[in-house]
Amino acid sequence: MEFPIFKTKIKGLTRRFNLTDPAEQREYFRQKAGKEIEGLRRYLKNNTFVAYLLGKKNSGKGTYAKMFAEVVSPERIEHFSVGDMVRALDKQWIDPEKRKDLLDFLKKNYRGRFSLKEVVSLFEKRSTKNLLPTELILTLIKREIGKKKKKALFIDGFPRDMDQMNFSLFFRDLIDYRADPDVFVLIDVPEIVIDQRIRWRRVCPICQTSRNLKLLPTSRVGFDKEKKEFYLICDNPKCKGARLVSKEGDELGIKPLKERFEKDDKLLKMAFSLHGIPKVLLRNTLPLQKAKEFVDDYEITPEYVFHWKEKENKVEIEEKPWTFLVDGKLSVSLLPQPVVVSLIKQMASIFLKRF
Repeated sequence: MEFPIFKTKIKGLTRRFNLTDPAEQREYFRQKAGKEIEGLRRYLKNNTFVAYLLGKKNSGKGTYAKMFAEVVSPERIEHFSVGDMVRALDKQWIDPEKRKDLLDFLKKNYRGRFSLKEVVSLFEKRSTKNLLPTELILTLIKREIGKKKKKALFIDGFPRDMDQMNFSLFFRDLIDYRADPDVFVLIDVPEIVIDQRIRWRRVCPICQTSRNLKLLPTSRVGFDKEKKEFYLICDNPKCKGARLVSKEGDELGIKPLKERFEKDDKLLKMAFSLHGIPKVLLRNTLPLQKAKEFVDDYEITPEYVFHWKEKENKVEIEEKPWTFLVDGKLSVSLLPQPVVVSLIKQMASIFLKRF
């Protein structure tokens, strides 16, 4: 399964965009994919699509889908997370009235191998290793999408298992998107990148903003002299200088996810081999020796190294290219924006042919 390197570098475009600035980011996308963005906007005035996001956990599925929606047409595109849907149902379950509404819906719409009583028990006792029955997931998705105004959808979290792959081929019929095109968006991110995203992740305990001590720090960094370690300070003024902290288990990186990654790999390979449905192939990394040819240097993920200056009583921040080995080749990772440029251009090439 080969993911091609997508070129975002444009000959003659020498401007360096600050991708952390919203106005600069808008101009970046206009310059890099303006024609395709306008084409997709025209398409979405009267059409929709269903896109299935497939990739390892923490591969950036939600980030890419939400950025695509924000750039192209936020009012006509929605990122639909199956995991978020199930977690939201937990809150509904403890409310007697909402629980009754959910059970009434299942009585009328659920069909499957398990009785309704068994399904309720499975829902209450589920875990990350024991997935809910596919028939229940499909029924719940139908319920949630039925509440919404019809939009183009990025489905995140389905298919999640091998038996769900074939269901996804006919999923648009279930949710009444019968004439709308569908597509698999397959995301290739090396495990070393995901490992570093998890290990160095830091979260504000107040506003829940997530950043990365190594790859995406806040504007302010502190140094704990007692622990001899650096920490991030939340940029949100409402948090009054709260210190970002790591989540329990993050220090293990991808170790607890190995079994899930093996399943995700099988899903990606199966989706790649299927006929009759187009595929968008996104890759997050490329060999360092090819980087200058394919991307601009500001599109590459930097690494941040901190130094404590005792005399000045301050933290000095050093920014440098983040490099690592993938299949024995020194490689670099891309920021989300160039990956989304690739997503925009590939989606346009698929949908605008039918428009």
